[in-house]
Order: sequence, then structure tokens, then C-alpha cells
Amino acid sequence: MHLNLIRIQQAVAATTVAFALSAAAQTTPAPATTPDATPAAQTPATPAAAPAAAAPAPPTWSVGPMDISGMIDVYYSADFNRPNAQDNGQINDLYNFNDKTDQFNISAAKFSLNHDPDPIGAHVDFIYGRTNDFINAAPSNSSSTDQLNYIEQAFLSLKPIKAKGFELDFGKFVTSAGAEVIESKDNWNYSRSLLFSYAIPYWHFGVRTSMPVSKVDTIGIQVVNGWNNISKSNGGATIVLTNALTKPKYQWNVNYIGGPENSLTSNGFRNLIDSTILFTPNAKFNAYINYDYGQNRDGLITTTDCDSATKKPGSLAAREIPTCTYGDTHLNHWQGIAAAFHEQASAKNAIAGRFEYFNDPQGFETGNAQHLYEFTGTYEYKWLEGLLMRAEYRADFSNEDVFGKGVGSYVKSQQTLTVAFVAFFGPKR
Repeated sequence: MHLNLIRIQQAVAATTVAFALSAAAQTTPAPATTPDATPAAQTPATPAAAPAAAAPAPPTWSVGPMDISGMIDVYYSADFNRPNAQDNGQINDLYNFNDKTDQFNISAAKFSLNHDPDPIGAHVDFIYGRTNDFINAAPSNSSSTDQLNYIEQAFLSLKPIKAKGFELDFGKFVTSAGAEVIESKDNWNYSRSLLFSYAIPYWHFGVRTSMPVSKVDTIGIQVVNGWNNISKSNGGATIVLTNALTKPKYQWNVNYIGGPENSLTSNGFRNLIDSTILFTPNAKFNAYINYDYGQNRDGLITTTDCDSATKKPGSLAAREIPTCTYGDTHLNHWQGIAAAFHEQASAKNAIAGRFEYFNDPQGFETGNAQHLYEFTGTYEYKWLEGLLMRAEYRADFSNEDVFGKGVGSYVKSQQTLTVAFVAFFGPKR
């Protein structure tokens, strides 16, 4: 069934306004005035000094029951290859959210509304910038035909009081796979890894659940409409299984995603195994290892449109509509591994590094059959609460000439320097 997200947005907005009006109606009465306990005859001749004014309370960033948060992420990137706009759009090849190079750009501007389930909750993320272009596959930020434009997440939550931690979400939500997330401030490096950009989906639409099964282990199951889409053309559901094991010195997350992802047919499955081990030996140093293996089996497509010469005729039994079948059942696969560390040198200074290898032998994910290597080093400085600066050097290497250089030239490597500023606010910093 094709869902109209515009109606969902209108419903969420109406719910938010209703929450705010309800909170405004319940105005807290002013505290009663305490009588002066000192008799008039005992009032000292010299007036007592007025008490010092109390420090202003920190902002709550909320409207009624809805918590408000936001983020602005801007950057300048310089590519040593100086790619030309005529060839590839003047971008850092194989990047996603900060791909525009040799210019200033907005990676993301985000505004969020959240109400934790008690037992009902809701969450909406509005997002703008290059991040929106990638996660919603919109040709531009002004696209009026893409119903997903500017929505990162929008879901309702249910957490029954007596359900021992069980939670259910319905709507659009980010994927549970991967070692990194969409928001740069919550990652160690500024640019996203090859695994995040190509090995896994960004988000799903459907139902997800989570349930603690012990003090250290949480499992979950999701039934969704596949990778990065609200409606599907093949009618098949995708299943996501999750497990999170949390120990004092490490956390191990495993995700399996499987289902039909080929357009116009339910034949052929896409499978993904994602595993991340996060090491937390102390408060200052952390590290992780992330491994992904994915495969997609192409599916044969049966159609009544038999005009194409590449299609193979099917059976034409009596009273049957003529059909044709085209395509193949070729198996595409990809895999990669990434290792990263983060050192909080002081309250304001931190450094991070990442190395990864990605193999795309059929070019299914990157568009070219190739082996890729990547190294990233990032320095972070916290100017003040809610404002980060990051300076990053990154080098990418391929066994094929895939990186644009100058005008009409392609080479096997790419080096970039990026400086970014990320400002954010909210109830939790």
C-alpha cells in the first residue's frame, strides 16, 4: 500500500501542537507569598542587603511534553585532485554527506521533536542539506515529488509499563546496522566510512522491537519495507534481527538483514551480516572493529511488455495474457572491515583514526568492480558546550582509476582536507 508521508507529517504536526496547547493550559500557579516573620518594632534601622539573584536556570529546550533538539553541520573540503565540475560535479568521490569539494557547504541542518514513550511516545527528525540528498535519494533539496524529502525519522513508540523493557516502534527509523550514524557529532571521524556509505542501508520503514533478555543482552526483530524506501515494488517484506551484548569493557552488536530488494520482482534475496565490537577499556580511550558481508541475488522479471528484444518469450497457453521474462539470477556480493580508535586527550581536545578495506568485485555498490582502502585522521576541539570544530585528513585508494582529477582525468587515489563546525542544542548534550 502506498503511504502518503505528507499526511503523516500533518498528523505529527497536529499532535505536537495539541501537546503544546495542553501543556500551556495547565499553567502552574504562582507560589503563595510568605508573610514577614519579623515584627515591625524589631526592624533594624539599616535595611538589610538584598539577597543575591539566583543564577538563571539552564534552558529546558521543550514545548509541553515534547523535547526539542537541533544541529547545524557546515564544512569546507579541499580535494588535492581538484576534480572538475564538468566531469563529476566537483565532488570527493565515494563520499556521501560531505562530498562537495573546494567550496563551503551544509552537510546537515536538523530539527527534532521527541517524547519518550510513557507508555506512548513519538519522534520526528527534519533534516536539510547534502545529508537529505543522500538518505532520501532526492535529486535536489527542492524536489517536490519526493515524499521523503527532509524527513530523517518519523515514528511512534509503545513501551508498556509492565512489559519488562519491551519497546515497539512504527514508522521510519534509521538502521541498526553499522558502527557509525548519520549525525557527524556522534561519530569519531567527520567523514563517514566506506562501510557506512555503501555496505549498509541508511534507514527502514516498518515495525521494530527490542527486548532485554538479561542484564547484559538485548534482542530485537524488525519487519520493514527494505532498504531506504517506504513503499516497495516487489511486495516482499525484509526481516531484521538484532542483538546487543553489553559488558563493562566492550559491547558487541550483530545485525542480520534479509529480504527481496530487486525492483518489480520478489525473486532474489539481499542478505547482510553486520558485526561491530566496541572496546571501552577506560573513559578516555575507545576503539571498534566493524565487519560487513552482503550479497544480492538478481531476480528474473516477468512482464506483459514484450517489446524489448532482450526479453525472452514465456508460455502462451490458451486464454493466457502473453508474458515475457528478462533478467538473470547473478549473485553480487561485497564485504569490508573497518577499525577505528578515539582518544579524549583532554576535556576540549580529542583525536581519532580509522582504517578500512572494502571489496566490491561486481561493482554492485560503488558502480565499479574494485578493491578500496581508506585512512582517516581527525582532530576535534570543543570550543564550548554545543560547538565542535573538526579538522580531518583522509586518503582513499583503489586498484582502478575511479577518482576524478582535473578535467577528463581519473586516477587511483584521492586525498582531502576538511574543516567542519558542528553546533547543536537539546536536553542532552
